[in-house]
Amino acid sequence: MRVCGVPLVSVAFGPDPSSGEELGHAHGVIALGDRARGFLALGTRASGVVALGARARGVLAMGGRAQGLFAMGGMAAGLVAVGGLAVGVAALGGAAFGVVSLGGASAGYLAAGGSAWGKHSYSADARSGRE
Repeated sequence: MRVCGVPLVSVAFGPDPSSGEELGHAHGVIALGDRARGFLALGTRASGVVALGARARGVLAMGGRAQGLFAMGGMAAGLVAVGGLAVGVAALGGAAFGVVSLGGASAGYLAAGGSAWGKHSYSADARSGRE
C-alpha cells in the first residue's frame, strides 16, 4: 500500500547483494531499517517525523545521536534537547548548553547545575545576582 507515492511500511536491514547496498535503506511512512526515513522511522540511521535509532533526525528524535525539534539521546541537539550532551534552546543533560540549561555542567543565559555559567547562573557553589 502506498500513501502519496511512498510505501506505508518499508523494512530493510542488512546488506542487499542485488543492489550492492551495505546497509538496508528503508523509506516509507513507517520505516524500519539500518537507514530509515519516514513519518515513523526506526533504525540505525533514522529520519522522519518520529525517528528512533542510533542516528535519529526528526521532529521527535530519540537515539545515540538525535537531532530535531525535540531530541533525546546520548548527544542531543534541538529546540528542546535532553541527553548526555545536550545543545538547544532548552537543554537538560550531563553537559547542557542553551538559552535555558540544566545539567551537571551547564552554560546559557539561564543556567543551573553542579557547575553553571551564564548571565543568571545557579550552581552548588554560588548564585548570580546575589551579594
